[in-house]
Amino acid sequence: MVQRIEMHVLPDFPMVEPGDDLVAQITQSMARANMRLQSDDVIVIAQKIVSKAENRYVYLNHVHVSAEAYSLAERTDKDPRLVQVILDQSVEVIKHRPGAIIVEHRLGYVHANAGIDQSNISSDAKDPRVLLLPEDPDASAAAIRAGLREQCGVEVACIINDSAGRAWRNGTLGFAIGTAGFTPVVDLVGKKDLFGRALEATTVAIADELAAGASFLMGQAAEAAPVVVIRGSKLPRDEVGSRGLLRAKAQDLFRS
Repeated sequence: MVQRIEMHVLPDFPMVEPGDDLVAQITQSMARANMRLQSDDVIVIAQKIVSKAENRYVYLNHVHVSAEAYSLAERTDKDPRLVQVILDQSVEVIKHRPGAIIVEHRLGYVHANAGIDQSNISSDAKDPRVLLLPEDPDASAAAIRAGLREQCGVEVACIINDSAGRAWRNGTLGFAIGTAGFTPVVDLVGKKDLFGRALEATTVAIADELAAGASFLMGQAAEAAPVVVIRGSKLPRDEVGSRGLLRAKAQDLFRS
């Protein structure tokens, strides 16, 4: 059982631009803070800087808007160009209301507005742009993990986190959209509780729990703290990605 963990924000992290080497920026930021990675540390990285480094920008003036996007934009009070980008990144529109479109992203996540960002990115009012999720967050997490292994000589785990709202709850919460180096969901079915009763349905999304803790430190506005190092979590090592965090559509009662 984990008795204590530490979370450290990497201070003075630079603004990320397309093509930047995130591994180099992480190691340089740690050096400036007089920190060293240790084996089994967890590096939590905000999705936004991964997307920026991967140049996941879309310029709205270059978007061809379909009739479907115009219709949905009218019902949701959104820019038709943005709605088209949301549809392009999605496989299904699940719910919508003025100001929000809930979709199943092509990666499988149920997300407002397909996780497309307009905050904390530079944009010209005459040629506005938005930021998409990484093309493959698990691959991005694995590449960063491998780069840190090469640069620092230690085995770490990696989480790419984002924030989203939740059914029945107000407020956003950090969650994992990409993982590497550990088991993101631990199955406790069959384990005994305090009174010897076997658990029947309990699984723990440890990747999301750690992503939420890191998100608390990162903030959601102008904090400029996109990388957090977690120490002491004792995660079970594995090479699986984050797909185990996604509930099967047939078991998702909130879609009805």
